[in-house]
Amino acid sequence: MRRPALLLVLPLLFVAGCAPTRADPADGRSDPTHRAEAFDQRATQVAEAWRPGSGWSTGYVPLEGPTLLTGDPRFTPDTEAAFRAGWYHAQVPIPPMRVGGVIRFSDGRLTLPLVSAAEAYRQLHQGDPLPCPGRPKRPGLPTPGGPIVEPGPDGWATSTTQTACLPLTVTGVTFDTVPVRTSRGEAQVPAWLFTIKELATPVVRLAVAPTAVAPVPEPTAPARPLPDGLVAAQDLAAVDGARLTVRLGVGACDTGITPLVWERPDVVVVGGSVIRATGTCLDLLKLEPATVTLAAPLGARPVLDISTGAPLSIAAR
Repeated sequence: MRRPALLLVLPLLFVAGCAPTRADPADGRSDPTHRAEAFDQRATQVAEAWRPGSGWSTGYVPLEGPTLLTGDPRFTPDTEAAFRAGWYHAQVPIPPMRVGGVIRFSDGRLTLPLVSAAEAYRQLHQGDPLPCPGRPKRPGLPTPGGPIVEPGPDGWATSTTQTACLPLTVTGVTFDTVPVRTSRGEAQVPAWLFTIKELATPVVRLAVAPTAVAPVPEPTAPARPLPDGLVAAQDLAAVDGARLTVRLGVGACDTGITPLVWERPDVVVVGGSVIRATGTCLDLLKLEPATVTLAAPLGARPVLDISTGAPLSIAAR
């Protein structure tokens, strides 16, 4: 199958009020060479502290969420709202039988228990929106045995428009494998593909049972805070061979945003540098996409954040 396409994610803003910025451009810390040296020193500490357990190289540690898309879904505002909220209505029976599955890594295979299509649908479906004209209050299935759509755990979700309260319609389900980034590089992972009437591509739910998913190891960050002028990487937006697109967490008035990367054969550390403005600025965190090019394809190397030392996952899509 084709590699799932990443969705465009608009920068997120978190408002915390107004506060003075911390660095003066006249300060030596604003010098690009100084920031690059500080980044390299901290990246060395982050890499040395990285000590994943055996499951990182022998188990299944996904670095993407369990719900994916196999291409451009051609969202409308309403269908994207339904996708993000997990609003679905099945028009076909969802098979309850379990199946066995094999994950194929570049360095071998791993047989793990899988969930049934019915279980995957229950994980995918996160409640139902408020009933509105033209939509049944409790849509069910045309034949017995499939799941019945019920209100979510907090009751019926509210909507401000007539059309936004419509769920996505499941018209078919198939079993296949999809490429997923894991701790062992890209792997072919068993998945249930739900055909959606309103979308141009299926919605994928990875089929590996939650009990078989190894946890991401806890990071060991350097004791000292991140030097001023350096910023953290929040997540990975895309991986394409030796090109990485990350999202940096920067301030609203930061300028000179520059991605930084440090690598060795077993690990990659990413972050960025900025120039802090003088005076007063609204205290905001903005996610800024930035692309770096490695000396060699990423492969199975972990990508660690310069601030926390945590391995970065692919951004939710």
